[in-house]
Amino acid sequence: MHKILSLYVPELLASYERVGGLNNRDSHNMPSKRAVGQICEDLLQLLFPGFHDDDAVHHGSLADLTTERLARVVARLTDQVRKSVRIGDPKKPTGKTPPIIEQFCKALPEVRELLRTDIEAAFEGDPAALVREEIIVSYPFIEAIGIQRLAHRLHRLGAPFIPRMMTEWAHGRTGIDIHPGAEIGTHFFIDHGTGVVVGETCVIGNHVKLYHGVTLGARSFVKDGAGHIVKGGKRHPNVQDHVTIYPNSTILGGETVIGAHSTIGANVFLMQSVPPHSLVVYEETQLSIRSKLAKSQAEGFDWTI
Repeated sequence: MHKILSLYVPELLASYERVGGLNNRDSHNMPSKRAVGQICEDLLQLLFPGFHDDDAVHHGSLADLTTERLARVVARLTDQVRKSVRIGDPKKPTGKTPPIIEQFCKALPEVRELLRTDIEAAFEGDPAALVREEIIVSYPFIEAIGIQRLAHRLHRLGAPFIPRMMTEWAHGRTGIDIHPGAEIGTHFFIDHGTGVVVGETCVIGNHVKLYHGVTLGARSFVKDGAGHIVKGGKRHPNVQDHVTIYPNSTILGGETVIGAHSTIGANVFLMQSVPPHSLVVYEETQLSIRSKLAKSQAEGFDWTI
C-alpha cells in the first residue's frame, strides 16, 4: 500500500507549492474547528445545566460543577482566541486575549437572561409546546440562538474567526444560519427553523417571530474601481418590534426596514421598507380549487372502486 501511495504523495506535495491559500504550513496559529465545536458543547452545558448532561445535576454539586465547566471553557477558548488574534504573526503576543475572555465570562449571565425570554416567546408562540423544558431539549432554534448570542459577544469584543466558527457549528446542527454580527433583541423565536438565514448587519427588535425558510439578506454588493466587493457596510434589513415573518419570505437590503407590529406573509419577496402595522401578502389571483369528485362523476368514473 505504501508503495502505491508513494506514487501520489510527490504530486500532492507539489500542489502544496503551486496552489496557495489552501494550506497552512509552518504555522500553528489557526483555530481548530473541532476545538471550537467542543467549546460550543461545553457552553451549552453552562447555559442549560442539566439539559445537556447524561446524568442529573444536583443542586449541592452545581457550584463545583459550574466552576469546573467554566474553567474548561476558559482554557479551551483562551487557546483558540489567542491563535485567532495572532494570525499573521503567531509568535507575537497581542495582549488582546485576556480582556476578551474576561468580558465574555462576565456576559454569560446576561445571555442566560436573554435566552429565558426566547424560551418564553417560544412557549407563548407555539401551541405545540406543552412545557418550557420541551423547548430547551428539542427545539433547534434554542441551540442556534444560544450559540449566536454568545458568538455575538465575542464578535463585539473583537475576537476574529471564532464567532463565525461557532455559528457555523450551530448552523450545521440546526439548519439555522445566524451571523454572529446580527443584533437580536429579547423574546426572539424561530418556529421550525430549517433554512433560516440572518445576515451580519441585521438589527432585529424585541418580540420578533420568524418561520422556516426566512431570509434576511443583502440586496446587492458595492464594488470598488477594480470590481472587487467592498467589505463592511450596512447590507441587511432591520426588523422592528413585534414583527412576524411567515415561511419562505425573503427580505433584502440594508435600507429596508420592517415597521413594528407588521406581518409579512408566506413567500413574500421584499426589497422595500414597510410602515408599522403593515400586512404584506401576495394576493391569490390565480389559485383554483375544484372538486375532483364532481369532475369524475361527469366523466362516469366511480371513485368507490
